[in-house]
Amino acid sequence: MEGEIHNFIVVWTIVLASLCYSHTIAKFIPKGKSRFVAIFPIVCLFLILPLYLTSINLGCTTSFFIAWLANFKILLFVFGKGPLSSTPPLPLSTFIPLACLPIKFQKNSTSDNVETTKKATNSTFNLVTKIALLATLIRVYNYKDNLHPKIILFCYCLHIYFMLEIILIMVSATVRRVSRVELEPPFNEPYLATSLQDFWGKRWNLMVTNILHPTVYNPIHSMVADRISRKWAPLPAVIATFFVSGLMHELIFYYNGRLNPNGEVMMFFLIHGVALSLEIVIKKIFNGNFLVPRIISGPLALSFVIFTSFWLFFPPFLRGNTELKACTEFIAFLEFIRYGKLISPTNITCPLL
Repeated sequence: MEGEIHNFIVVWTIVLASLCYSHTIAKFIPKGKSRFVAIFPIVCLFLILPLYLTSINLGCTTSFFIAWLANFKILLFVFGKGPLSSTPPLPLSTFIPLACLPIKFQKNSTSDNVETTKKATNSTFNLVTKIALLATLIRVYNYKDNLHPKIILFCYCLHIYFMLEIILIMVSATVRRVSRVELEPPFNEPYLATSLQDFWGKRWNLMVTNILHPTVYNPIHSMVADRISRKWAPLPAVIATFFVSGLMHELIFYYNGRLNPNGEVMMFFLIHGVALSLEIVIKKIFNGNFLVPRIISGPLALSFVIFTSFWLFFPPFLRGNTELKACTEFIAFLEFIRYGKLISPTNITCPLL
């Protein structure tokens, strides 16, 4: 564990140096092809660095923040677009966290400060609640042999959701303390989704939605809008967005388990891209008049997400023993909080083992 933390520090030191370079070089090289040539090595480096981390929590978080978020934002910055592009240029203290974290600016007003305080309080309560629920969930794994495999897979759904919330809330609290920025909420109560469009567009993993929209959806939509009716232009843009999301998930899964991808995760996102496109088509054909009641559409959408997750998303996720590693690391984290020292994973008994 100590070696992993050392690698984590080295990786993020390189990331910070690379972002300083990107911020500085942009002052001398105009946007466009020349800036692309100058910054492209950084994009390649950010794809390589996660390979030096093997833990689920540190490695997965780092790969998501730099191989996905930072790279996409930097590519937008190359062409003078995205959150990193500003007139006047952003100060380095803002450029760095904005590049590699899902953040938004904190406005300076009394009402906003009050709102930020409320968010901080809610985040603390949410963090404690999610840790308690995850700890309870891990205890449920003690009875794994007596539970139906589908119930275990459903527990893994909850496990992923809780872990993402915990990690991102902790990162949010850290950033809130050291800078004047506010992280965007990672989720918006996805269990209340009323449709696939609502689930993927407004509730689940909003950081991904917010970065894929300007980097994939908008360019594809603009490209096809001149060739087909603007009414149907969103459809290829949606498919392309889910394709890129699937590609990046395949990459992150490889970082975690070092297993060669077999296309299952890509198929999961393509199926949802097609399903979401069909939902959009139906809504456009009926001009929004043919609407299934939310009490029906919501459970149907969530059931579809869960079923396809069992079928395509979790098999490659579990082949790398990800759940065992995540469980062990979480227990080590709890031990660290309790005893104030790092515990070697080899000395930890995980309920899944």
